[in-house]
Amino acid sequence: MSDTLPDLPLMAWEPTKDTLHLYTQIVGKIQLASAPPRNHWWHATLRVNESGYGTGRMVHDGVSFGIAFDLVRHRLVVRTPGREEAIPLRDGLSVAEFHDSLFALLRELGVHVKIKAKPFGVPMTTPFADDTEHAAYDRERVEDYRDALLRVDEVFREFRGWFTGKSSPVQLFWHSFDLAMARFSGRAAPPMPEADPVTREAYSRELISFGWWPGDRAVAAPMFYAYAHPEPDGLTAQPLAPDGAAHWEQTGTTHQARLPWDQVRAAADPRGTVLDFLQSAYAAGAITARWPYGDLPSNWCPPRGLVEPSQAAGTSTP
Repeated sequence: MSDTLPDLPLMAWEPTKDTLHLYTQIVGKIQLASAPPRNHWWHATLRVNESGYGTGRMVHDGVSFGIAFDLVRHRLVVRTPGREEAIPLRDGLSVAEFHDSLFALLRELGVHVKIKAKPFGVPMTTPFADDTEHAAYDRERVEDYRDALLRVDEVFREFRGWFTGKSSPVQLFWHSFDLAMARFSGRAAPPMPEADPVTREAYSRELISFGWWPGDRAVAAPMFYAYAHPEPDGLTAQPLAPDGAAHWEQTGTTHQARLPWDQVRAAADPRGTVLDFLQSAYAAGAITARWPYGDLPSNWCPPRGLVEPSQAAGTSTP
């Protein structure tokens, strides 16, 4: 993460962001229908690559294929063995046209996949094939988003290497459009019989999750975040770094650690600022939840990232 990070004011690109998000949901649902199931729904998530983000390798109807958003050349790329086709991404390309063009291309390639073709987990509710409203595509803002996404992915992947326990990939969740990763204690979480099947599987184990939003109607600015599930007693009494920029915020009945993107942009050391935030949020959750905290750092964890359990406010060494 370099010293100059792109500005991403939500109001300046919200129509484009919503359109790109809906495009992404279509591709994510295709992967959900075409990849073998994995725990915590990790088979359905997307991965950042050098040009944007995309699926892993999928197989449907005996055809091996992948789909990627090339946000450098502004196209959606579909690859099969020995063949590459692309749909240009442009201002005026509605979600309906994107949906129809992609499925026509997949059928041409021998992939006859079916999805539940309507948005999930977002305010927009129009079925994809009928959505002619969302059609904005500002190339400059998309390139800023890609730049931010790659930089955050780089720091998250570094932070992931500091931990020897079970950890998720760094992955783009298409339903919420956040880049995230999680660490796990190894213990089962309390049952959630009232939750939907997606949530029950996602939170079936104790975890501390870390992520970055580009902003949405609920959080109207790009934001780093972290939270623990289940939330341990005393979590919000723990310090967060950097002092004065990171804070605890209540979300419903639980809390999140948050660090605004603009605070990182203004920092003398953006990379170090994010790493310090992630490590402080992890220490807060792991110590108060009594994870085997001292056993889990990797050999690559730098001294700046370590917090002794005795340093945590209001806790005792497990």
